[in-house]
Amino acid sequence: MDVNVTLEWKGAMGFDAEIDGHTIRLDADNKVGGNNTGPSPKKLLLVALGGCTGMDIVSLLKKMRVDVEKFTVNVDSFQTEDEHPFVYDHYKITFLFDGNELEKRQDKIVKAVILSQERYCGVSAMLSKSAPITYEIRVNGQTIEQ
Repeated sequence: MDVNVTLEWKGAMGFDAEIDGHTIRLDADNKVGGNNTGPSPKKLLLVALGGCTGMDIVSLLKKMRVDVEKFTVNVDSFQTEDEHPFVYDHYKITFLFDGNELEKRQDKIVKAVILSQERYCGVSAMLSKSAPITYEIRVNGQTIEQ
């Protein structure tokens, strides 16, 4: 399948990206000539990573009949600072699950995370070719050892 997005320059550093009928404003911080009217393209990589794996996990847990009351995905990146181009050289994803009696379903939660990271998430697969991705799983505030 071919994928296409179109970006239209809106002045200064701003662009509007048209994706499947949705518009996303991209911009840069004021200190580099932007107007800070939207996220930077590089930070959107982190959104794509978190969104891709998060959607996988929600789908997998639904099929496994695991009811989660709250699910949060935090993506941290570590950026090189020595010379241009500054790139992310490591990603860490923290998966936070909250809900009644989830401690009894930890095996399913861990399985869903592993399946997403190792099999289904295309963004993780692409980004992991250039930098390592690590992750941590927390259920009701407790870190789960894998």
